Amino acid sequence: MDYKQKLELTWIGKGDEPKLEPRILLWDKEKSYGDENTENMLIHGDNLLALKALEQEYTGKIKCIYIDPPYNTGEAFAEYDDNLEHSIWLQLMSQRLKCLNKLLAPNGTIFVQLNDEEMSYCKVIMDEIFGRSNAINLVSIKTKNTAGASGGGEDKRLKKNVEYILIYAKNYNEFTSFNDVYEEEDLFQLIEDMRDSGKSWKYTSVLCDLGEEIEQRIVLDGSGDEILVKKYKGIIRTTIRKIMQSGSSEQEAYKANFDNIFSDTNAQSSIRARIIEEFKELKEDEALVASYVPKSGRDKGKRVYHYYISPTIRRVIWLKDSAEKVGNRIVKKEKAGTYWQGFNWNNVNKEGNVVFGGGKKPEQLIQRVLELATNEGDLVLDSFLGSGTTVAVAHKMNRRWIGIELGDHCYTHCKPRLEKVVDGEQGGISKAVGWQGGGGFKFYELAPSLLKQDTYGNWVIDKGHYNPEMLAAAVAKLNGYRYEPHETVFWKQGKSHENSYIFVTTQYITAKYLDLLSADMQYGENLLICCPAYDTGLNNRYDNIIIKKIPQAVLDKCEFGVNDYNINLKGVNSVEGEDEEDE
Repeated sequence: MDYKQKLELTWIGKGDEPKLEPRILLWDKEKSYGDENTENMLIHGDNLLALKALEQEYTGKIKCIYIDPPYNTGEAFAEYDDNLEHSIWLQLMSQRLKCLNKLLAPNGTIFVQLNDEEMSYCKVIMDEIFGRSNAINLVSIKTKNTAGASGGGEDKRLKKNVEYILIYAKNYNEFTSFNDVYEEEDLFQLIEDMRDSGKSWKYTSVLCDLGEEIEQRIVLDGSGDEILVKKYKGIIRTTIRKIMQSGSSEQEAYKANFDNIFSDTNAQSSIRARIIEEFKELKEDEALVASYVPKSGRDKGKRVYHYYISPTIRRVIWLKDSAEKVGNRIVKKEKAGTYWQGFNWNNVNKEGNVVFGGGKKPEQLIQRVLELATNEGDLVLDSFLGSGTTVAVAHKMNRRWIGIELGDHCYTHCKPRLEKVVDGEQGGISKAVGWQGGGGFKFYELAPSLLKQDTYGNWVIDKGHYNPEMLAAAVAKLNGYRYEPHETVFWKQGKSHENSYIFVTTQYITAKYLDLLSADMQYGENLLICCPAYDTGLNNRYDNIIIKKIPQAVLDKCEFGVNDYNINLKGVNSVEGEDEEDE
């Protein structure tokens, strides 16, 4: 058996992928907003070309990618039958996921939200591109309530009220873990549900008084670090049941004693084992309080306290560590798992003060993604931006962001929505995260193709759209140089590494001119010159200078003249839609 055979998904057209032109991005100062020093980018243009344009500067730098691509619900593409339509969707996603994989940081994660139309196929593609070993989770999201008692079936199928998010790491070994994110459930409803199902609720003890400290000891952990342990005598304990016997209701008892309610456990830990070894046992009215400073984990650098009680030095687990008071309620916090619910989908299409029909996601959902996968200052990318939800949420959560959108609603929806966010808009998650406004974004247009065909079918520089500065930037990028014009040396327009430069000019290069350039170069410097023409033999004149003709120098590098790789997607630019509300 040939174990080298590759396991992969195939489709019509796989492998026939375009050689993308790495375009430059043109900053539009008039459409930009707020802080001029911001790193946030709103890009208008084909998202495949825009992702290619970002590769030079942002490869390996994006901490979190969230995309909500077209779901291919049966009417996504114009004039294709089902089989070809499916292949087109797969090709569209494969090309973009390859670009996104390059941009993702070594410890970064990507979230791809879909419904069941293509989710399974997308997972196979992502296994191939990102690696099956880098798959982290598949999350299910409850979207809308079923309609009425009948269930609101769709023809012969059950009503769809769940969507999915595929989560992959760039490198699972570099990925540390998700941040702790909690879902909330009413405590008393939870207690009632557990009773109905015959389960035991553990948080029923109350520590009324710790008593008096009678001694201190130092216990060493496995690394030799000190744990300070204080012993107390005369502690007073009671239970919720006893408090209720005095006339309080269960809810009153929990609310009045919330900070002191606990359960206890004999779960093993290295610290508990060492404390048991040191103290052996406790009397009924005794307790231990151990304190230390962790060197890793969530509480790294902070002093933490563990309580232990009799009879077998059991660890105290406080209710307040997994629940909190919210107004007149107590809510139990559970770590987020792979089933997400509780998002408000009512009128979500109007969220952010922009009306956007179909496919719009609640800000709360994107908040959950960014809480899990990022910290303040991290860089977030969405290349299917839609109405701008992802970057609006990223902005409110003090993350840096890049958003890409092809449609006109980049102007009519994304831009005005983000301006409102900068000004302190109070919809969506604003109040929950304390957003008051600030920051800004820079608006970019994807440059047109550098070359166009003349009336004779020859490829020539599009001088109608490219001035000398843009030409220099574009040719530098096509040749793998970073466009970084030197402040005083005119021919140092870009660098590929420390001593290798590029000079792009529209003038004819003579031997005399080349000699002047060479005389201005320092020892160890190398120069690539791109120009329309030059004297015969000049390429052999200096070992450290190479001359290439443009456009000939770039013709074989990529595919020119294509501005849209969206393959006749229907509905991508649609902004119409009826108000959608849960029934």
